[in-house]
Amino acid sequence: MDEKLAAEDKSSKGLGTPGLAPVEEERTSASSKDLDDAYELYRRQDATDLDPQEARQVLRRIDWHILPLLMGTYLLQYLDKSSVNFASVFGLRQGTNLHGQDYSWSLSIFYFAWGLLTIVTPACKSFAGLAVNRFFLGCCEAAVNPGFVLVLSMWWRQDEQPIRLTTYYSMNGIAGICGGLLGYAAPWMYIFIVFGSISLAWGITFLIFMPDIPSTARFLNDRQKIVAVERVAMNRQGVKNHHFKSYQMWQCLRDPKTWILFVMSIAAQIPNAAQSSFASIILETFGFDVLETQYLQIPGNVVQVSSLLVSGWISSRFPNMRCAAMLVGNLICVGSAAALVQLPVGPDGTDNSWGRLVALWLCSFQSVGFSLSLTMVSSNVAGYTKKQLTGAFLFVGYCIGNIIGPQTFIETEAPFYTSAYVAMLIGYSTKTVMVIVLYLYMYAANKKRDREAATAGSGLSEEQEKEAIEQGMQDVTELDNKGFRYVL
Repeated sequence: MDEKLAAEDKSSKGLGTPGLAPVEEERTSASSKDLDDAYELYRRQDATDLDPQEARQVLRRIDWHILPLLMGTYLLQYLDKSSVNFASVFGLRQGTNLHGQDYSWSLSIFYFAWGLLTIVTPACKSFAGLAVNRFFLGCCEAAVNPGFVLVLSMWWRQDEQPIRLTTYYSMNGIAGICGGLLGYAAPWMYIFIVFGSISLAWGITFLIFMPDIPSTARFLNDRQKIVAVERVAMNRQGVKNHHFKSYQMWQCLRDPKTWILFVMSIAAQIPNAAQSSFASIILETFGFDVLETQYLQIPGNVVQVSSLLVSGWISSRFPNMRCAAMLVGNLICVGSAAALVQLPVGPDGTDNSWGRLVALWLCSFQSVGFSLSLTMVSSNVAGYTKKQLTGAFLFVGYCIGNIIGPQTFIETEAPFYTSAYVAMLIGYSTKTVMVIVLYLYMYAANKKRDREAATAGSGLSEEQEKEAIEQGMQDVTELDNKGFRYVL
């Protein structure tokens, strides 16, 4: 604790933080806007001296209180935006008089709004402007994914994040199983009414029980709040800083990781239409009846849930396995998309229906690559402004991919949809290449820092570790914090 106070005193006197290269005063001065929102709790305990048993007890409380809120929200937001898929073969297109590309545009326009509202958020300069923006963001559910990326880094250590993220992300598969069966049981109009009503009630529940940061968590006592902060301080990223820092914005724009993740996100989401909004229609073109189009999506959803949980466990259990897990998932998708492109379909599009169906199920591995790419933001980007903006860029890419994807399903190509399957193959292939590029970039950066620090292997000395944690709690970015190492 004395070392932390000394570091704070030294910074407050304008002497800077040892080990930092000369940068703008905004970055090096430990002013009130540099210090983490949870800095006062952090000062009370040395993160490197935490009792492991006490830390595990706090982790269990966090898992039982925070994770169910994330899971429920993710389940409902996916049901809400995927309702059109469940309803598409139960009268939605006829009931709303959709013709030609109308259905595709009804899907794409959702992501136009989502992406644009995410981009213009920084332009809000008053409560009224922000309130209007957040209202429409809520309508589009744009805050869920990028917001949850930030939540991950506030509550869980880097090695704990993959399994937690894939756990709540697997709710997409659960929603796909439940939604399709509910869609068959009721007229298509009621699907939207039921899911919308449940979401409204859940929103109130989430608002009541979801704390902002560990220091405001009612389910933790004072000592547990300190432990919760100290646990995540070891990420060298801090917990939260509500001050916007322009230098972090510019650094985000110059950081190669931002653009690698942006391209990866676009490529990942172009094939997404086949797995979500067009799944029922695709199965109809394979020759299956209306009920079959719903229950034959269940195995694909099971593949999605299983692959997410296994990849999350591997990535949390074994160090530096995230890119490897992403690569395996992407390669399975490349092979499956190639089968969809190459398998003969016959004159009416119904030949090899079961072979193509299995290929479509295996495309559910695409969730592995995208979900673990989110942990690249939560675990490998420091500086709260930079983390927010990197997440925003990733989800703007997500929106662009989801705008393009439905347009590849050209009505005049039905029932073959050749352009859509080729687009899937291109998307998966591009994503695979970008995973390799990201791994090589971060691996080279880690090795360079190891050489500069003259450390053995990839480890840090105890003093360097404490300094890296301190800089994280002063909102220093991962590029400026020389004790930061990327999780691969």
